[in-house]
Amino acid sequence: MSRDTYNGLAVFTVPGPDAYSTQQGTPREEAGALEARTADFMLHALDNFVPFPDEVVRPIAAALARGLADVPLALPGIDLSDVDSLGEAVDALLVNDEEMPLSLVVTLLLNFLALQVNPATKSGRFVAPFCRLSYAEKANAFSLLEGADSDLVAVVDGEVPEPMRGSVSGVGKYLGGSLISFTTFGAYCEWATFDPGTRSVGSEPVGWRNSDYDPGVLDGWDDMQGYYQGRKAVAA
Repeated sequence: MSRDTYNGLAVFTVPGPDAYSTQQGTPREEAGALEARTADFMLHALDNFVPFPDEVVRPIAAALARGLADVPLALPGIDLSDVDSLGEAVDALLVNDEEMPLSLVVTLLLNFLALQVNPATKSGRFVAPFCRLSYAEKANAFSLLEGADSDLVAVVDGEVPEPMRGSVSGVGKYLGGSLISFTTFGAYCEWATFDPGTRSVGSEPVGWRNSDYDPGVLDGWDDMQGYYQGRKAVAA
């Protein structure tokens, strides 16, 4: 579910020749965010480098799960006989003592907003409702996030501990802009082809091709050829 959601988010920033881009109505011939493994980048970054206290993450996840209680969950090749919906799947995660991944909370948030924008995305192609939105509908979802949607505030604000209550609108504005910026960065950076062992890029990243970036030593300015209009000297 998370990977599917982040695929839908990735193509919202940099579409490509993939089914997710086609679904949102913006397919392109050149490689895009999926080819740059942007979903992997986002999952890795959110779960390993973005600090967010578990005592805040867990109640938010529980609140959002209730809003997704009737969303059917179907993951090909995985036995889900014990859960019937996305909400039940999250509830199953919440009963253990393991740390809740931040990427999952963002997943729940984006899919909650997707249902606010278009309730028909509850079922259909792809696993995540967010991926079933058109490009314009995804923009509307982010507009709700940054504009402190009343339904979102009602679901989340009462669940977070003090002193964060009443701050959902500010967090939403920050999160909306950050997700777009961070996802775009993932699509254009070298993360997917960078080898930490050799500290080098193993192959040409998608972002380099799309931006016509020319790596290596670049030509500098020409050597001085003289002064303007044939002058031989300038006054101090």
